[in-house]
Amino acid sequence: MKKIIWLFLVLIIVSCKSESNDFVTIKGKLKTEVVEKLQILGNGFSKEITVNKDGSFSDTLKVTDGIHLISNGNDRATVFLRNGYNLTIEFKGEKINEGIKFEGNGAETNNFLENKRLFFMSDYANPKTYFELDKPAYDERILNAKAIINKHKEEAPNLDSLIVEMDANNDSMFFKYLETNYEKMHDNLVRFAKGKQSPVFNNYENYNGGKTSLSDLKGKYVYLDIWATWCKPCKDEIPALKILEQDFHDKNIAFVSISVDKQEAYETWRTMVKDMDLKGIQLFADNNFESEFITEYGINAIPRFILLDTNGNIVDADADRPSNPKLRELFEELGL
Repeated sequence: MKKIIWLFLVLIIVSCKSESNDFVTIKGKLKTEVVEKLQILGNGFSKEITVNKDGSFSDTLKVTDGIHLISNGNDRATVFLRNGYNLTIEFKGEKINEGIKFEGNGAETNNFLENKRLFFMSDYANPKTYFELDKPAYDERILNAKAIINKHKEEAPNLDSLIVEMDANNDSMFFKYLETNYEKMHDNLVRFAKGKQSPVFNNYENYNGGKTSLSDLKGKYVYLDIWATWCKPCKDEIPALKILEQDFHDKNIAFVSISVDKQEAYETWRTMVKDMDLKGIQLFADNNFESEFITEYGINAIPRFILLDTNGNIVDADADRPSNPKLRELFEELGL
């Protein structure tokens, strides 16, 4: 009889443990009190979590194990959820995307992902900071980057198996890209280093009429936007570019957009410039991607942004996009 009772108790305990592993518990507190709901989004999963007036929240979720987003509109961050996790979230700032610290079951994997996010938001994730170095300095920077990544892995010995493989593939692709492209990109960066004379374009058709050459803009800084009507990332930058143009309209800088559309898309280009009310100087390259100016810069992917000084010398041959706040900081450093 005692054995039967003991077996019954064991079954209850096992059943409770199994049930507790069937969902995720997640709780935390925002550093702002103006958010009413958070949303958790995953593979075929979506749930809203109510946020209390003091910014606190708590909920249980039945998820498909994997990467999810925790978001407040466009303010979002990734979180890895597995049924059985019991996570407490501490936000580093008022915005979700400023970072998260995790505690509880599942914290090790999520803190690892947060560390990797910070790595890929740092200069160590910018290929340009590798390609601009000579070979000994490049090799040293590669070693430093790998050391940082390995340290994060050592701090997470029990990393979830789903993340281990994904993370290894990401690291492999990143370092393979650097290794494969170093020689070519280094040569280009040396050739188009700051202070070097820029290649020029001549007599490109201007949307407003006539022809425009780079020499016509001498005496002004020139921010070049190489784009095409079919390029979604190019078009995604247009709102930020228009704001930038407006804010620096009275400054000594010309904003020049050069379309590398093929001739058959010429009317599409003119229509888009009109319908989207594109500002600045809108030009149509003389031979799309085969235009001499484009090939001299080795441009084979767009959007591409280039910043030149008042004498037509290169400030940055691969400048930040209009949506990057660092570009505005650079303009201000230049006295614009």
